Amino acid sequence: MLNAAAAERNKEPILAVLGESVNTGRPLQALEISSGTGQHVTHFAQALRNITWQPSEYDRQSLASIEAYRAHYQLHNVKPAIHLDASLPHEYWGGVQPESLDLVVNINMIHISPIACTQGLFKGTGAVLKPQGLLLTYGPYAMNGQITPQSNVDFDYSLRQRNPEWGLRDIAFLASIAQKNGLFLEKVVDMPANNKCLLFRKESLV
Repeated sequence: MLNAAAAERNKEPILAVLGESVNTGRPLQALEISSGTGQHVTHFAQALRNITWQPSEYDRQSLASIEAYRAHYQLHNVKPAIHLDASLPHEYWGGVQPESLDLVVNINMIHISPIACTQGLFKGTGAVLKPQGLLLTYGPYAMNGQITPQSNVDFDYSLRQRNPEWGLRDIAFLASIAQKNGLFLEKVVDMPANNKCLLFRKESLV
């Protein structure tokens, strides 16, 4: 079982946003894209028992960690983790069906992956969410072309030094990609440590 200090710190604040944003009174289906260690999905699943969670990862070592967390907590509402490359079309997302999900969660992926993963995230999520379904993303972002505070500027620089395809993305840029895929930025929630939750709603065709 891998343990990420950041996940330990932010899992409760993100859960609070989820609890306010989803219906807790009826069964829901959720996909977490880029589940990392498995700390988030098992924490959310313990608190939100009405949601059946599908964790996923690109990294094989992380997939093993997610399975270790599943085994440890014995949660009936967490499915076995699937290998998922967010840059690929949703047809390659481990059998996830179109318009089958109420919720997609993506934590700390957008800034540490190539832009193709972000584009694939929004395109695929637009397909697999039910109308009025919700996408929650979490992480540090630029706003109106500006990165604040200095710690996030430094973080963005360090990411781009490690990989020129990485870096903080601008919220307006993400909203424009989302809109092309039928998702609309509904809410921005300020979070601890200069992060934000972005809540995107899938347009209903009614």
